Amino acid sequence: MTDPRDRLIVGLDTPDCDSARRIVEQIGGAARFYKIGLGLFYIGGIELARELVAEGCRLFLDAKAYDIDQTVENAARGAATLGAHLLTVHGDRRIMEAARRGRGETATRLLAITVLTSMDEASIRDLGWRGTVEELVLARAGHARAAGMDGVVASGREAAMLREALGPDMLIVTPGIRLPGSSADDQKRIATPRAAIAAGADHLVVAREILRAPDPRAAALRFQEEIAAA
Repeated sequence: MTDPRDRLIVGLDTPDCDSARRIVEQIGGAARFYKIGLGLFYIGGIELARELVAEGCRLFLDAKAYDIDQTVENAARGAATLGAHLLTVHGDRRIMEAARRGRGETATRLLAITVLTSMDEASIRDLGWRGTVEELVLARAGHARAAGMDGVVASGREAAMLREALGPDMLIVTPGIRLPGSSADDQKRIATPRAAIAAGADHLVVAREILRAPDPRAAALRFQEEIAAA
């Protein structure tokens, strides 16, 4: 059985790197997979990433890379050199192909963004899409598979549909995870840990419910209990 610590990704969405370091220290051995996103990138996040890798933690760089081909290729190469286990890029074909070239034969696995969990059908209509969220997620996931991505990022609500469409080998990484009865905050498409895992998600990304908890270690363990129970 997979260790729940390898399926829970703690999102270090803190205001600064020192706050992130305190969270990691408080959690201790109760977690070993951490996400660093854009909020920390420009204020020391890369140095923090190096520290986490040096300590034996797994690293999810949520860069959501989107730029000209060469820039994305260079970014993916840098992430692989850093030792990132997961890296996100946008689902444009040229972007994904550039990221694959940059990653090369390293162990860094590439994830394509489908539809952010903060978006709903009103949001995607503003972007010009006239179908449903599910149809857009499925279309982008199909493009990701064709481009040779290792997985996708999608909400727990689409996990079962994606698992059926993508088969057993592609990763499904799911943010927007909340315990039953918790606030959705600014997320539109949320799921509980049990529901997301049962639907086929490989990894759950949890930030606020652990970061805001009086005891982050206990909160991380609670999510792992939910994962194990699923």
